[in-house]
Amino acid sequence: MKRTDALKQSAAKQGKPSDFLIFNQTNLTYFTGFSGATALLIPEQGENVLYVSGVNYEQAKAEAKGLTVELLKRGENLMEKIAKQAPAKKFAVDALPVESWRALAKAVGGEENLQPASALIRDLRKTKSQEEIQLIREACKLANIGMKVASETVRSGVKEKDVAAEIEYAMRKAGSDGTAFETIVASGVTSAFPHGSNLEKTICKGDLVVVDLGATYRFYRSDITRTFIAGKASEKQTRIYETVKLAQQKAFETIKHGVLASEVDLAARQVIEQAGFGEFFVHNLGHGVGLEVHEAPILSPESKDILMVGNVVTDEPGIYVPGFGGVRIEDTVLVTKNGAEILTIGPCMP
Repeated sequence: MKRTDALKQSAAKQGKPSDFLIFNQTNLTYFTGFSGATALLIPEQGENVLYVSGVNYEQAKAEAKGLTVELLKRGENLMEKIAKQAPAKKFAVDALPVESWRALAKAVGGEENLQPASALIRDLRKTKSQEEIQLIREACKLANIGMKVASETVRSGVKEKDVAAEIEYAMRKAGSDGTAFETIVASGVTSAFPHGSNLEKTICKGDLVVVDLGATYRFYRSDITRTFIAGKASEKQTRIYETVKLAQQKAFETIKHGVLASEVDLAARQVIEQAGFGEFFVHNLGHGVGLEVHEAPILSPESKDILMVGNVVTDEPGIYVPGFGGVRIEDTVLVTKNGAEILTIGPCMP
């Protein structure tokens, strides 16, 4: 079944409008397989229409299949053009800035003719098809290559940015379309910042070094983190590392179809709290991965998500002690019929 048909069926079951307007760039890629469009009209009946500006028009005609590609001419009003061409006048809309929402509402006769559709699309995207899973697997293989290079490059006297450069070059050379996000290499006290990275910093002997990286393959992404030591680990560093490692394992053992995402977060959080480091686990356990590196479902204490077969999520507990350093271990994980499967495999601190 086409993704646009699945969306319309889902809307019909909930009694919502089945004529959709898509503007979010990631959603446009999800429904069309093309990156660079301006909008997509998905009517309840008839052919889908992809609106594309002149700069991407010829490429869209060559790459976007199973729909009509409509040229958005210079100076043409997109909202008015859609309103004139659309068979319906009531739409479910994924995401728009406030001013664009108002312009669309004016074009279709008022805000009462528009409904938000972000939740419907969120639910559709969070369960991956076999095709999507295979693309994520490939992205994970590329990330594994990057992490192997990191393990070989991290050492005293090397700049963080040089480690990042080697990682990204290796993934690109192996077939990555780009990084899934800005590569993080955080050493010493900077490793206590979950998203910290001071790429001009030189790694020093005895530093904890958090490396967080991801690859992209045909729009799909991966996410992996490992923590290394530049030299010999101290007793405290080892204790923190082993605590995070156990927390990650307990969370992984909890990941199953039908389990509350909050329960998975709790499994990891309890290990860290019992070890006396609870105040230093400052973020959610994980998140979905797909076309975006952060998407549904969310693994957090407050999450209402229920894990399902086909979800791809991260399992990434961490402990971050200000002024001392931090440890995070992360894998991209697929929820399966029999539990879960780790898709990222990278070297760990000895």
